[in-house]
Amino acid sequence: MATVRPGEALHTGGLGALGEITSSAFTPDLSWDTIRLAAIAAFRTLMYAVAGMSIALLIGVPLGIAASGVLFRNPLARFGVVVAIRGFLAVLRSVHEIVWAVLFVFALGLSPVAGVLAIGIPYGGILGRIIAERITDAPERPLDALRATGASPFQVLMYGQLPIATPDLVSYLFYRLECAVRAAAVLSFVGLGGLGFRITIALDDLNYDEAWTSIYALVILVAGIDLWSAQVRRRLL
Repeated sequence: MATVRPGEALHTGGLGALGEITSSAFTPDLSWDTIRLAAIAAFRTLMYAVAGMSIALLIGVPLGIAASGVLFRNPLARFGVVVAIRGFLAVLRSVHEIVWAVLFVFALGLSPVAGVLAIGIPYGGILGRIIAERITDAPERPLDALRATGASPFQVLMYGQLPIATPDLVSYLFYRLECAVRAAAVLSFVGLGGLGFRITIALDDLNYDEAWTSIYALVILVAGIDLWSAQVRRRLL
């Protein structure tokens, strides 16, 4: 069995590099060119995240409603549809977006489409599960009042379950958008570009101050989404 000497278990220059990276956090590059490139990269990252979330909504909303089973009167049909769709959603969300990205890179090459699909597909599976749970967790008393007036399952869904679930769903949707922004930054290697690409280039060139400029741009972007989410949720409530 090979033995590892104490000096070989740790990169000898690692502590020095860590010190440089840490100290650069207090002195980010604030030159106009660097800020301009970081702003462009932040906008591109946000757009890819929004595109990925759009695909996730197209997948998650209809499948989530179907997976709730509220539109089916027949118990046997409801059971079969719910089990099948929930299983399909589980498959989508069980594969991490990085794995999806690798698969789409093999199929489509290094393309922004690969990154957007890699975000949209697993997030669609997650949103579908959350939507189904929020719909089925709606309190029954107001729904019974709608049913007593002769409302159909679709009308109960549109005028009862969805309005009740909307505040929580909107809040969760913004949270997933934050996650999509971070995922879009990480998935730069599949051709998305954006902040992750800027950070990688800066670190490769040992320009730690420039890397921190892009990192702070990512923090500002996520914080802005969080503030936006709080305002929208406050208005809904």
